[in-house]
Amino acid sequence: MLLMAVCAMATARAQDSRRNEIPTAPSALMRVEFGPSEGTYSAAPVAAASVNGTVMDDSGALFPGAKAEIETTAHDDSRTATAGEDAAFQFDGLKPNVTYVVTVSAEGTGTWKSEPITLQPGQSLTLNDIHLRIEGTDSITVSVSREQIAAAQLQMETKQRMFGVIPNFYTVYDGANAVPLTSKLKFQLALRTSIDPATITGVAFMAGIKQAAKTPNYQMGAAGYGQRFGATAATGVSDILIGGAVLPSLLHQDPRYFYQGSGSKKSRLMHALSSAFVTRGDNGHTQFNVSSIGGDLAAGALETAYYPQANRGAGRFGADFALVTVERTLNAIAQEFIFPRFSSKAKFHVDSQAAGTTDSQAQQ
Repeated sequence: MLLMAVCAMATARAQDSRRNEIPTAPSALMRVEFGPSEGTYSAAPVAAASVNGTVMDDSGALFPGAKAEIETTAHDDSRTATAGEDAAFQFDGLKPNVTYVVTVSAEGTGTWKSEPITLQPGQSLTLNDIHLRIEGTDSITVSVSREQIAAAQLQMETKQRMFGVIPNFYTVYDGANAVPLTSKLKFQLALRTSIDPATITGVAFMAGIKQAAKTPNYQMGAAGYGQRFGATAATGVSDILIGGAVLPSLLHQDPRYFYQGSGSKKSRLMHALSSAFVTRGDNGHTQFNVSSIGGDLAAGALETAYYPQANRGAGRFGADFALVTVERTLNAIAQEFIFPRFSSKAKFHVDSQAAGTTDSQAQQ
């Protein structure tokens, strides 16, 4: 009897032990949740975190090519990344609730080191004020070409979005340091804007409005909507390419809007109102905005050619051109007074000596 009692007690302990065992989670980014019944559990994924930053030198100029390293304080998770042409780096898939330290360095510079970082699930942390000091020098000469600086600025500019969705690529918030775009970059900006999902969504929305208004005189139904969508898309893309790339390249003009942001409200309003007719040349001087006006005229002529015969004519063409001019002017006013509150702004830090560096100096 005593032996049977001992065996029964051992069996009961083994069963209790198995009920309390928790299987090892298959990933470090999983958490175990117990179910309503005893001994059950579920593995729920925990959102990974990320860390990013932009490397600069002491003068505030971009510093591409720097090496960034992130590791835990326990040194059991270490990764490296190289800052790209825009001097930016990013680490994805990081563990939440783990303490990390980021170090940034480059050949001939000191090392920048962050404070210990503890990330929350799903957090995307941006490290600011990453500056590398050039060792053994009192002044810094950035040996990069103007085209490289313009390309880096444009890459940052194409990250500007209103409400995080609507492209705001054609606005410059730091006009004093902006480098003129090359023809290649002007075409890249125009194409990037044309194929952006938000641009395509806007075309579909405008086609729907025209469908509801039964204008132009296309047929109704799906076929008519397709005609209106095609005409609207062709007009918009033509305007962007001609007014934002072709003519600015031929005439050496900048197609972007240069935000003023300071001064009296009257001076800012006049700046916005004049932007439809006045622009900045690639030489830095103010010029008559032939590019935008010519782009609107060319796009309007093409749009009229798409329309049915009943919707063509000089009157319709003039009305469309006037409407586009009013829209451009209202957009400039909104860019000056409203949109900056809702747009992610890319501010450029360009060393004046770097901006004047020639391609031949950059190769030396």
